[in-house]
Amino acid sequence: MEATAELSYALNTFYFLVCGALVMWMAAGFAMLEAGLVRSKNTTEILTKNVVLFAIACTMYMVVGYDIMYGGGVLLDGLAGDGVTGADEPAGYAPSADFYFQVVFVATAMSIVSGAVAERMKLFAFLIFAVVMTSFIYPMEGSWTWGGNPVFGLYTLGDLGFVDFAGSGIVHMAGAAAGLAGVLTIGARKGKYGADGSINAMPGANMPLATLGTFILWMGWFGFNGGSVLATATVSDANAVAVVFLNTNAAASGGCIVALLVAKSVFGKADLTMALNGCLAGLVAITAGPDTPSPLVATIIGGLGGALVVGSIVTLDKLNIDDPVGAISVHGTVGLLGLLAVPFTNSDASISGQLIGGATIFVWVFVTSFLTFKLIGIVMPVRVSDEEEEMGSDIAECGLEAYPEFKA
Repeated sequence: MEATAELSYALNTFYFLVCGALVMWMAAGFAMLEAGLVRSKNTTEILTKNVVLFAIACTMYMVVGYDIMYGGGVLLDGLAGDGVTGADEPAGYAPSADFYFQVVFVATAMSIVSGAVAERMKLFAFLIFAVVMTSFIYPMEGSWTWGGNPVFGLYTLGDLGFVDFAGSGIVHMAGAAAGLAGVLTIGARKGKYGADGSINAMPGANMPLATLGTFILWMGWFGFNGGSVLATATVSDANAVAVVFLNTNAAASGGCIVALLVAKSVFGKADLTMALNGCLAGLVAITAGPDTPSPLVATIIGGLGGALVVGSIVTLDKLNIDDPVGAISVHGTVGLLGLLAVPFTNSDASISGQLIGGATIFVWVFVTSFLTFKLIGIVMPVRVSDEEEEMGSDIAECGLEAYPEFKA
């Protein structure tokens, strides 16, 4: 390599690794958010899920998932061109850095499922599902989108005008679709919905943790979206990264403000949980296309996400779909909004392409996840017993309380 090419290679590789580390830090954000929004008796178990699902995602994507999504094995010899196999270095960045960046996206999709099925799903049933999701379900839809392969040999999404810059649909809606399948399989938490149609609030135990988790996710999202530029070593790439950072932050802010205002108008109170979900909704909404809008448009897109997430959470509750942390609404409903917003700022995308792409992702992930949950249920219990649910998953599943010194 010439000196200039080597410097570019080094800068791009370093940028990929730093952004990947930021996305990895989102795992901590999901863990804290979910630990704050579940009841205290289920805190240890939700933290265990988040730690172990990350490890499973990293392992299964390395063993088989990456090969399904992009082709080329990783497990035994590493990736050709990264110096491990002795092949010539490619011009852009180290392939192993790209793999690392991709694998933390897989873990992010799986983290969404954890929140949706919180407080009533068996730990090891969840972890078995994580194996299937990260090794097969997600890599298959990823191969049709970012991988560029035809969907069952029938059509290529990119040719139809499908664009998803950093994963509003590919990552977030996919995670929400799997979460919805899990919720419909295991049902609502005991006592959440009354026979008379009433909805009983089950407040989270720790709002400071939930708020911390949201800020961690907000920070990690700069790596999520910014890293998807894929380079930073030229003036044009650096400018593109700056635009993505700016729009990502603007959308999160818009989502937070609008969600708070909508919640105030609907509930008469400043609902913190809605404000937090509004931040995340803004981030999800802009993720499909943070590279093309102006900052004002990005703020509007985020604001639309913030308004939509409040309505979606309320609607799902009325349908008796019990999502303790609002994951299906934040990542699914708003993920679709993010896809549909892209054509208004990016001429490469079309409404029809976005709809077909979104439908392809949702149907594939939902159906395969639903079948997986059912198959797991044949082998072992998927839901905790009534007694275990009353006791709390911390004691029933982990034998360890998160807050042993505090008694009701």
